[in-house]
Amino acid sequence: MTAGHHALGNPLVGPRPQARTRSFTRRGGRMPRTHQRAWDRHADDVLLEVPRVHGDRSTVVDTAYRLDVGAVFGRRAPLVVEVGSGSGDALVAGAAARPDWDFLAFEVWRPGIGHALAKLSQAGDGQLPANVRVVEADASLALRTMLPPGSVHEVWTFFPDPWPKARHHKRRIVTAGFADTVLRLLAPDGVWRLATDAEDYALAMRGLLDPHPGLRLASADRAPLRPVTRFERRGVEAGRAIHDLAYVRA
Repeated sequence: MTAGHHALGNPLVGPRPQARTRSFTRRGGRMPRTHQRAWDRHADDVLLEVPRVHGDRSTVVDTAYRLDVGAVFGRRAPLVVEVGSGSGDALVAGAAARPDWDFLAFEVWRPGIGHALAKLSQAGDGQLPANVRVVEADASLALRTMLPPGSVHEVWTFFPDPWPKARHHKRRIVTAGFADTVLRLLAPDGVWRLATDAEDYALAMRGLLDPHPGLRLASADRAPLRPVTRFERRGVEAGRAIHDLAYVRA
């Protein structure tokens, strides 16, 4: 199955950054039958086809590529970028609650995308909302170059992989470099919303982001559109606290 056939703007605009990138192949294999049916029916309309480096199975987007958001959604509206949409709970809830906003989700776990498509279809009685698009790509790399500065109303990073072993902490997505990427993307009134149930990750986030010269902690309350998921309920039942953080431009 190929990705969507939207007009995505000029892929040749802008210089190529010289920083080295790592290539990640797409994750996941077979899906449950209902998720596969949703993929077969809706992927061409929702998944964005983007040029890649290191082969078609790579999740690294060509750094010369620029996404024309207005062309993709057919309008200009506040844009929410979700980093790691998983099985789509926040994406489904957000798109339904704010039809006047557009939602661009990044995910490398293909079964999760299939699950999200099934949930979106179920919520729309067989139809997917017009304000959702998905990119099967590594957001930490793609967002460095794919979107123009100041173009994003909100960035969501809900329950990113905590990589609990100390030797794996370098794989966590919330880093000083990623904070710089998010700051570049945020509109003047934009918000970066994060959530985790890993205590040490929450502390690490605060340790990185609180002193960041371009960011200011605006709230530690629950994100307004973030739903309570089964994953979150299991964490609470296990005694883990949920940490919500919202940062704005300093």
